[in-house]
Amino acid sequence: MNWTDWRLVSLAACACALAGAVNFPSTSFAQEAAPSGVVISLAEAIHRAEQNEPAFANAVAQQKSASIDRYLANAALLPSVIYHNQMLYTEPNGLRNTALPPGSQDLPIFIANNTVHEYTSQASITETLGLKQFADSRVASANAARASAELEVARRGLVSTVVSLYYSVSALNTKQRLLQEALSEAQSFTEMTLQREQAREVAHADVVRAQLLQQQRRLDLSNGTLAAEKARLELAVLLFPDPRLPYSTELATASVLPTRDEVSRLAAIKNPEISSALAAVQAGNAEVTSARGAYLPDLALNFNYGIDAAQFAKRGPDNIQNLGYSISGTLDIPVWDWFSTQKRIKQSEIRRDAAKVSLTAAQRRLIANLEESYAEAAAARDQMDLLDLSVRTAAESLRLTKLRYSAGEATVLEVVDAESAYLYAETSQADGTVRYQAALAGLQVLTGTL
Repeated sequence: MNWTDWRLVSLAACACALAGAVNFPSTSFAQEAAPSGVVISLAEAIHRAEQNEPAFANAVAQQKSASIDRYLANAALLPSVIYHNQMLYTEPNGLRNTALPPGSQDLPIFIANNTVHEYTSQASITETLGLKQFADSRVASANAARASAELEVARRGLVSTVVSLYYSVSALNTKQRLLQEALSEAQSFTEMTLQREQAREVAHADVVRAQLLQQQRRLDLSNGTLAAEKARLELAVLLFPDPRLPYSTELATASVLPTRDEVSRLAAIKNPEISSALAAVQAGNAEVTSARGAYLPDLALNFNYGIDAAQFAKRGPDNIQNLGYSISGTLDIPVWDWFSTQKRIKQSEIRRDAAKVSLTAAQRRLIANLEESYAEAAAARDQMDLLDLSVRTAAESLRLTKLRYSAGEATVLEVVDAESAYLYAETSQADGTVRYQAALAGLQVLTGTL
């Protein structure tokens, strides 16, 4: 392979790399190429997504439902009060109740009923005491805590998605602008080669190579515009009733990377995965206690006050008092249930042990995620200055190469390489800015500060 062929291969490789470089998120350059319309900040985008995303809405519903279950379980520990009213008529059997004044009352045909006419109007207070009821309350409380933690997990997942899409829109708009500038630069260079060809200073091959570069830049711009539009629509689905609504993202400034100790402290305190796994273990322990409670007796207390008489009145015939009260207590002692309680206990212990494994796995995953996210953010921060220097160096190289080409001291391939290197440096800088912003946002999501 000769020198000219090698340079052509290098040019093709750069063009392919740039064609696939349209990727990754950022907010740093959002205003420059974004379509006109509503300006959406990152905070507002997150708020809109929380209102429109169905999975998050389902997590909110589950959290609210679990809170109601906890209330109901706690309310079950308190006495219940009902006001019972009943009127009963039974066909008489033709005999008289001799215990009452003669002829005053017929006997009912059903011996289970007290009298032919019976009226009941009583307030009834009932309370059941047992270990199972208290354990069920603890289960409901743990499940409510777990649902709240899962809601936070869903919220952070949604925030991560919105941040990624938000930065993608901004980054791809920036790349679209850079590709537009690269196309203008290629057009300018093509005009230069045409002028030099007319002046018989260069061969027609230089014009052909400049035109190839211009065509490649036009193709890159078409792909970049399509990628930017797709990213805009993906984010708009979460933000607006009509995803075709024009909008732009806000210009964001890079925040300072917090210290590792601060990140570790916040992540340990505000990690919803750990909270969810811990609540699952607590619920498992309470379920085991609830299952064991079936071995113990339950005490049911009942207090009734009102009337249960043949007349709907405070006093009956001969001024007999119908209004009164009754108190009852029931103690149910379990004796034999074909080992059902034992199996329920075993079942609860299996679920509890699985929850313990999930807790330890969540703790390990938190440590790994924290180390990975912080290393990513630190590396992206350290590369920012180098990327800025690369852009300045590539710009100076392009300027000098074009001057040398104008003076006849450089070849067209050198100019093409310099332009490709400059575009690559600019897109790499945009990607680096996005990488740092995304990594920093990932840390903020991990620590619960975003």
